[in-house]
Amino acid sequence: MSPGREIASSVPIPANARSQIEARAAAGLVPWAGPLLLVSARSVLLLTSQGLMALILVALHRPAPWRAAGDWWVVYGTLVDIGCLIGLKHFTRREGIRLRDLLGPVRMRRGHDLFLGLGYFFLIFPFFLGGSYGARLVLYGSTDKTLNSYLLHMHHLPVWATVYSVTLWWMIWSPTEEATYNAYAMPRLQALSGRTWIACAIVGFFWAAQHCALPFIPDWRFIAFRFLAFLPGVLVMMLIYLRTRRLAPLIVAHWPMDITAAIMTAIY
Repeated sequence: MSPGREIASSVPIPANARSQIEARAAAGLVPWAGPLLLVSARSVLLLTSQGLMALILVALHRPAPWRAAGDWWVVYGTLVDIGCLIGLKHFTRREGIRLRDLLGPVRMRRGHDLFLGLGYFFLIFPFFLGGSYGARLVLYGSTDKTLNSYLLHMHHLPVWATVYSVTLWWMIWSPTEEATYNAYAMPRLQALSGRTWIACAIVGFFWAAQHCALPFIPDWRFIAFRFLAFLPGVLVMMLIYLRTRRLAPLIVAHWPMDITAAIMTAIY
């Protein structure tokens, strides 16, 4: 065997590599309950959090408490993250790996992952814009951006909540979201089902559906609009992860989108 091959063979395989996950699944360490629970958890937790916030506003005699509660999603979203991180911690420990293993290799020398992530952002973001444009045209017969007024309507959060949303919320939200859908749920559903398209269909559906609860408004056309608007972008992010199996650049790509959402929510 050549020295080069000896060196290559000594490199450890990442714990979240496909072969490693498939081996743990074959050993019964990856239950279906884990990815199925986590892939749907964010939507359920968002609805629950909005409901609890609405009850608080009812107690405070605020008008339109459900809709007003939705304005707080950039604050109570962190509770959703905490719930998902607890679940991820539980199921990764059951597999015998660390939560950190979901992140995979990080290459920050000379800003490699930073610049790669920015490149991914410019690749992915047009798919979100195109999805939003197409969804408005299909569902409303118009591309008028005011149709998204449920999300960007005039509202006022306390100063502390606004500061939190634009400084800390997105720093937690983006990594947890990427870890939940891309690094944890998708590769395990791929291993359990034996079909990549099944994993992509399940994760893509729930990831796009999550955005219907940011905030949730009981209007079928708006719900469909939000789902279709986000579906193309999340599919592209999933395909990038399947190709690279690296999370750090995707987190960097996700940050500008969430920062923009926090700022837009704060100024309206």
